[in-house]
Amino acid sequence: MARASSRDGDGAEPGLTVRPASEVARDDLAAVFGTRGTASRCFCQRYKLAPGEFFAGFPAEERAHRLREQTDCGRPDADRTSGLVAFDGGEPVGWCAVEPRSAYPGLVRNQRVPWLDRSEDRADAGVWAVTCVLTRAGHRKRGVGRALVRAAVEFARDRGARAVEGYPVTVAGVLDEERHVGTVAMFTAAGLVEVGRPTPRRAVLRLDF
Repeated sequence: MARASSRDGDGAEPGLTVRPASEVARDDLAAVFGTRGTASRCFCQRYKLAPGEFFAGFPAEERAHRLREQTDCGRPDADRTSGLVAFDGGEPVGWCAVEPRSAYPGLVRNQRVPWLDRSEDRADAGVWAVTCVLTRAGHRKRGVGRALVRAAVEFARDRGARAVEGYPVTVAGVLDEERHVGTVAMFTAAGLVEVGRPTPRRAVLRLDF
């Protein structure tokens, strides 16, 4: 699978590389999510809940297990994965969830983000979505998020997507659980443009290929 690295002028420090999560060891993926804070409890499962499931209905261990299954973590020959992992040298420092938009049941069911005032086929697997951009504590302000979003755009394009979207926060001082959807600057640096504002705190950015 293709790898992506930081480029001059993208705001990321030299030495950052991004790999499909299927190529990454389980311990490296676990290190990014850590043992404290929202990420260590969510494991990127809020948008993956099936109808009838609720977030508090299964423990963090089950969420972590589901993430490993969704990424095919540690299986470099896998033909799918649900995200990317950023490395600074050999150290895992970030995660980005990117899949067809229709692969996120919770997103499909949402009545506002990203659907408000838009005419979209929610089942269209040709539109991909970046739903989480997570930088490991101690590695922020180094361009990890921008490198991940750039890599996610190319990852989606290489796998046949006709468009990619992101749903970042639009205000400063966001809550911890909101931070992981990324910022507008991360997405505009990767070429996405705003196409909607479903809430005062969230924007829809999109790039059509």
